[in-house]
Amino acid sequence: MLALHKMQKYGKVASQHSKSCKTISLEKTMEEIVKEQREVVKKVILEHGKTVVDTIKVSQLYGGMRGILGFICETSCVLPKEGILFRGHSTAKIEECLPRAENGCVPLPEGMIWLLMTGKLPTQEEVKYITKYLNEHSTLPEYVIQVMDSLPKELHPMTHFAIGLQALQLNSITLKKRKEHQKTEWWRLILRDAMDLLSKITLIAAHTYNHNYRGEKICYQVDCELDWSANFTKMMGFKNPKFDECIRMYLTLHADHEGGNVSAHACHLVGSALADPYISFVAGLNGLAGPLHGLANQEVLTFLNELIKDIGKTPTDEQMLNWLKGWLKPGKVIPGYGHAVLRVTDPRFTTQENFAKRNIKDDAMVNLVHQLYRVVPNFLKSLKKINNPYPNVDAHSGVLLSYYGMKQNDFYTVLFGVSRAIGLMSQLVWARAFMYPIERPDTTTTDGLLELIKAKKEGKDKQGNDTKDSKEK
Repeated sequence: MLALHKMQKYGKVASQHSKSCKTISLEKTMEEIVKEQREVVKKVILEHGKTVVDTIKVSQLYGGMRGILGFICETSCVLPKEGILFRGHSTAKIEECLPRAENGCVPLPEGMIWLLMTGKLPTQEEVKYITKYLNEHSTLPEYVIQVMDSLPKELHPMTHFAIGLQALQLNSITLKKRKEHQKTEWWRLILRDAMDLLSKITLIAAHTYNHNYRGEKICYQVDCELDWSANFTKMMGFKNPKFDECIRMYLTLHADHEGGNVSAHACHLVGSALADPYISFVAGLNGLAGPLHGLANQEVLTFLNELIKDIGKTPTDEQMLNWLKGWLKPGKVIPGYGHAVLRVTDPRFTTQENFAKRNIKDDAMVNLVHQLYRVVPNFLKSLKKINNPYPNVDAHSGVLLSYYGMKQNDFYTVLFGVSRAIGLMSQLVWARAFMYPIERPDTTTTDGLLELIKAKKEGKDKQGNDTKDSKEK
């Protein structure tokens, strides 16, 4: 039988394990915050439990529940004119306040882990604690490596990635210890598993990359002197400090996006059945693999290549505009433009645009992205039924990854998954901290819906009670 914790190839630490930090602990920090927030939620339910906050239209029942307020997500929200707020903080505030690597210009994603878990902006020392924790718990069990080594290279990288992550479930503390703890303490087990998953997810993603694209088994070590992102890029064979910065930015910007998207909702749903974080996250990851969710930045690259093929790398604005008109005629869309909620340029696009302007002097694809930003919004504004003609985060990310040498665009969804693990694991921890019940909405048939509509018109509720009489009483 294979030793589960034997260090081999992946995750072996370059230096001796140092003692855990005695002054900083994520779990200890969260203890009081959990107690305080439980009281807040308890009071909200007690005082406003019967207050109606939303209504549902028939079209929404058939329309993917779009626009229905379904449940609570504390980690982030998206506002039409402000963009995404991470625990109430804008992208600009995140850029300004989250600690950076030495001589770095972008936030470390470790800071986002602390922020989404605790709701508090981290100090430099708290970010160092997260980096240290991730490095010290990064060792992959040998059996996980062997499972991934045995997979065919033709397998989609997202499938490879998901298999590796789900295999980690064997060592789940939640799975082994949940029945020994009170319900009020389950969040601690979820937190430990969540942090274990985050510690190992970059190694599994790196294995996916090396196995599928580099075609070689590489013996390397996690360097305890490097941060999460720098270790990740190193494990994939990249040696450009600017790419380290690009990945730090990517992992930070994509860390969370409310709770109702497919991956977040799937993770929340499966987690509500008390599944452990490994199973729950892979459920979300498989949702992310769907072409309607996680492929947007790949589609932008395909779109740009089509544009270049037709009108070259340096078209005039007029040539680009005429080409775009032809592109839209068959009913196509412009990838990377528009957003379900936003009504302004996605601040995450702006962050990437500024990064490109600082670090990339002249590149045809990057230049086209910036030219499209000049041309597309005004063009789309001239069309009917366009709520948001502005670029979103996906309009720029794929081009940056490609510029720095990550040309395998079917790996981009894996990278997306690494980043989104930060938000999904934070959401899962807080779902158990608030002791949310299993998610179980009602459903009906079309015939049943027609009966409800008829009853509604007759002034009755779905139980057949006369709502007019009840209002009079």
